[in-house]
Amino acid sequence: MKPFSDPAVEAHFQRYPATVRKKMLAIRELIFDVAAGTEGVGELQETLKWGEPAYVTAQSKSGSTVRIDWKPKTPGQYAVYFNCNTGLVDTFKTMFPEDFKYEGRRAIVFGVGERIPRDALAVCIAASLTHHAQKRHAASRRAPNAA
Repeated sequence: MKPFSDPAVEAHFQRYPATVRKKMLAIRELIFDVAAGTEGVGELQETLKWGEPAYVTAQSKSGSTVRIDWKPKTPGQYAVYFNCNTGLVDTFKTMFPEDFKYEGRRAIVFGVGERIPRDALAVCIAASLTHHAQKRHAASRRAPNAA
């Protein structure tokens, strides 16, 4: 397991119930694995945003933040959150209509007892961590050639 770089994030994970913590740590590890294996992402910054563990491409600025959390008010589920203004979750709904449960345009939600479709989730995480780079690439392809 990757060591925590932020004591506040580590403390947040310690507050999860043991069964949830195991699931959340697995998603955390997947986020770091995807970042390490995705060209252009670079090192992630792990922090708390809105009181939730957040993974930011602060160095490369290649992507949109991925957040994860479990809430006591919905103890049977936890989620991976994406920026609702990016349209990423709408894309995931098209790509993986049966693989996930979605919460609007902002999250993929898992039941505590469910198996995580790891490969599909990895695709979603990679899409978020490269979202800005993909937009810049698409814009540069549409720009007229300077002559």
